[in-house]
Amino acid sequence: MQGPDKAETRSVPKVKICGLQSVEVLKSIVNLPVDYIGIVFAPSRRQVEANQAAQLILASQAWEVDPRPLIAGVFVNPDFAELKRVLSVARLDIIQLHGQETPQFCSEVREKLRVQVYKAFAVKDAKEEPVNVLERLQPYTGHVDGILIDTYDPVTGGGTGQVFGWEAIPPYSAWAREHNLPLLIAGGLHEGNVSELIYKYDVYGVDISSGVETNGVKDPARIQAFVERVKTR
Repeated sequence: MQGPDKAETRSVPKVKICGLQSVEVLKSIVNLPVDYIGIVFAPSRRQVEANQAAQLILASQAWEVDPRPLIAGVFVNPDFAELKRVLSVARLDIIQLHGQETPQFCSEVREKLRVQVYKAFAVKDAKEEPVNVLERLQPYTGHVDGILIDTYDPVTGGGTGQVFGWEAIPPYSAWAREHNLPLLIAGGLHEGNVSELIYKYDVYGVDISSGVETNGVKDPARIQAFVERVKTR
């Protein structure tokens, strides 16, 4: 079996910290090289309202590492009016869609709301044939600015804190690279397993939420440990 590519030929992966709710926690990590901050608007224990998101975005302007993180809002099957309402209060950089949103909807959001759109895809079967992956992704060609893959959950669409079989990554990665799009890997990542992921696979970026929490709350020390593990080669 062919071994992994040599790490020295790869770029340092991007880091997305998802599910931030607290301005205080955000202020405590402004010295870290975080590339994306995720704010959850979909129903979940990490859900925030638009006015809370606006406060987080304001606090992010004081980021000490350049460039500041891009702010992504996480939604599951929103309607256009909901997105327009949220953006009127909280100016997100990215709309991240975790439901059954169509390519046409993604394009409408990009064009009318002037925001980047990342589409999430749930991995149900680690041994899914590449041709089937292509069938899922191809309709979104030209309609999205990035993609994310996460562990399948029939209720939430993701955010389970569970790891999927990483052998599913290559066809998604190949498609993203072919179309010059970022691909973020989510699903049960933490300080203890992310090194294995980035050793085995040439990933653009990693997305973490529960893996940097203690008792269900974002933990600045765990965030720092995770970021250092990813960024230190």
